[in-house]
Amino acid sequence: MFALESALISGWMSSVLWPFFRIGGFFLAAPIFGTQLVPARTRIVLAFLVTMILVPNLPAMPEMDALSIPSFIIVAQQLLIGIAMGFSMQLLLQLFVVGGQIIAMHMALGFASMVDPSNGVTVTVLSQLHLMLVTLLFVSMNGHLAMIDVMVESFYALPVGGMFISDNMLMELAGRASWMFSSALLLALPAIASLMVINYSLGIVTRAAPQLNIFALGFPSMLIIGLIIIYIILQGYVPLFDRFTREALDLMAFLVTP
Repeated sequence: MFALESALISGWMSSVLWPFFRIGGFFLAAPIFGTQLVPARTRIVLAFLVTMILVPNLPAMPEMDALSIPSFIIVAQQLLIGIAMGFSMQLLLQLFVVGGQIIAMHMALGFASMVDPSNGVTVTVLSQLHLMLVTLLFVSMNGHLAMIDVMVESFYALPVGGMFISDNMLMELAGRASWMFSSALLLALPAIASLMVINYSLGIVTRAAPQLNIFALGFPSMLIIGLIIIYIILQGYVPLFDRFTREALDLMAFLVTP
């Protein structure tokens, strides 16, 4: 009869399961992989397959009793490391969602909202458009492979059983919320400035001809001109996307810097 020995279980956990928990935590929070469009079973299978591919190339894992308290602590650490790395990249896509909402509020499209199937929340139509475009750009530029590459390098920079993410790194991750809002404002700034000029012009027209109905004139004007402005500024999204992606990947690598 086949019997599992404690040493065999410990060796299996050290070589496979500990990397699996970090990679699984990463796939749980990372963009594209961590959305509601990807079933939980698919994410688990994908994380396991990636783990089995990477295990031969990873550094040696510490050996300890599989059922000891230090083992459970390491499991929790690996989950948190993976989730923190995935969340740092999630900020990249969300800044485009926030930027789309800022533009939509200025062009009278704030009421046009829909449910985002990837996150399960209600966002404006313009934010959903930005999210779809950015997701396609991210995949076409192999951003998902760059994320996995940084995650693999984290096993060398922050080995399993070694140091945990420092408090300064976690504070830096929390402080990146301000980076998300400032980057979203930078993304929406051309549209905001253009729409502000249109609003100012409509105010002058209303002052010069009070008999005009500003609501009947202003709403379709802002909507049509806003769509034209969006079409124009979309041409400058790729350089901004490249810049924001590099900053997000730098943050992801910075989190696991010893």
